[in-house]
Amino acid sequence: MVDYGMQLPVQSQSTIYAEPWEASAGPGDLAEIARVADRSGFAYVACCDHVAIPRRLAAAMSTVWYDPVATLSFLAAVTERVQLLSHVAVVGLRHPLLTAKQYATLDHLCGGRLILGVGAGHVREEFEVLGVDFERRGAVLDETIDALRAALGPEEFPHFEGEHFSFEGLGQKPRPARPDVPIWIGGSSPAAVRRAALRGDGWLPQGDPRGRLPAQIAKLKALREEAGIVRPVGIGAITEPLYVGDAPWDVGRRTLTGKPEALAESLRAYGAMGVDRIQVRFRSRSRTELTDQMAAFAADVAPHLER
Repeated sequence: MVDYGMQLPVQSQSTIYAEPWEASAGPGDLAEIARVADRSGFAYVACCDHVAIPRRLAAAMSTVWYDPVATLSFLAAVTERVQLLSHVAVVGLRHPLLTAKQYATLDHLCGGRLILGVGAGHVREEFEVLGVDFERRGAVLDETIDALRAALGPEEFPHFEGEHFSFEGLGQKPRPARPDVPIWIGGSSPAAVRRAALRGDGWLPQGDPRGRLPAQIAKLKALREEAGIVRPVGIGAITEPLYVGDAPWDVGRRTLTGKPEALAESLRAYGAMGVDRIQVRFRSRSRTELTDQMAAFAADVAPHLER
């Protein structure tokens, strides 16, 4: 069985994927979408992370990027079972004790539903304005993940010593609801795949086409085997845009559309590659059309994913 989750609309509005209706949407729309995901069997809802967008990128990326901790905490209060994923948090921008305080509190408040997705980041100006070395962000991220493992573990007074961060004798409560908050690694570069293999509980590829995924998955598993890591690793994938049924409008040539059985047959190919969690995105002209699509997918497509 392949689980399915979704990146939330509204909270990030890059021109690559945002629909026109999102520009005038707000917290009420986010809450209702999360509620529908919660009762429709979605494994997770996800929220992105950017601190500030430079003017040179604003036309393409927009400056609408809700803070993931605040947004996921808001949605935790209106949902009961769906997991809450940061996809992805650029944790190298912040001291790991600060990140641990924020996400441990979130996990505590939501009853253990957090998945901490992390990534290296790509906007140089964000790093520069916060005084973080952009060129060394990969190495900083590696150490940050290790530090977060310590800081999000069961100890009230965690200990960590590294090149960039060291701490001991400093207590943090509340602790996470679980002593093993899963950390998923985002990105598709060779460095990101290696990071996911050696440090992650799961991998979140960033838009790899279907044809590239099998080799990426094989590389990740080979790296884990070489390192002697035997615990399971989750494998994610972002699918093509979807529209359940015959679309009455132009949803774009890359969108998968049609009868539920046909969509399920196409999506089952991800499971055959070794993917166990797909991230879906629906084309829509309004919040209502989006939630209708989510419900139709859960009722009519998802049952066929396990065949």
